[in-house]
Amino acid sequence: MLRPWRTTDLEPFAALNSDPDVMEHFPALLTRAESDAFVERVETRFSESGWGLWAVEVADGSDLDGRFIGFVGLWAADFMEPLTVEVGWRLAPAAWGRGYASEAAAEALRHGFEVVGLDEIVSFTVPQNTKSRRVMDKIGLRRRGERDFQHPRVDPEAHPHLVPHVLYSLRREEWQARTR
Repeated sequence: MLRPWRTTDLEPFAALNSDPDVMEHFPALLTRAESDAFVERVETRFSESGWGLWAVEVADGSDLDGRFIGFVGLWAADFMEPLTVEVGWRLAPAAWGRGYASEAAAEALRHGFEVVGLDEIVSFTVPQNTKSRRVMDKIGLRRRGERDFQHPRVDPEAHPHLVPHVLYSLRREEWQARTR
């Protein structure tokens, strides 16, 4: 279930952001203050634009039923070309491999194309992040090798392995052809 954030999400979200497995492909773990500030930015995005990163709560009768497991949604990639919007996710390890990221990201794509009216949605990660790349493939994004890039917000001295990024995207007409 994609839903608005709740105050009760802050503690498990901070735990997720301080988990080395979850943050393996990011330059640093987040402190509680940084994690809370991230949620504040998410809520500001929603209030300003009507879209952003939803909190994800499991509602399927599984062992995770009723639990907050992370976020999935749309985010402005403001360091890229103007109006570039990314579909992204960050889920707790207990939720990995169960299809939650793919299911929720597919809904985020639908929202982006049908409700927001985007022409294209991208996703990107480091080449070695095979789990996220698998999700990108499952939801129909296509690798656009000509658009791979060096992430401008990653320090190449401190994290050279996190600078190269692969880019996947889906255009509205491709999405429409898939959903007919």
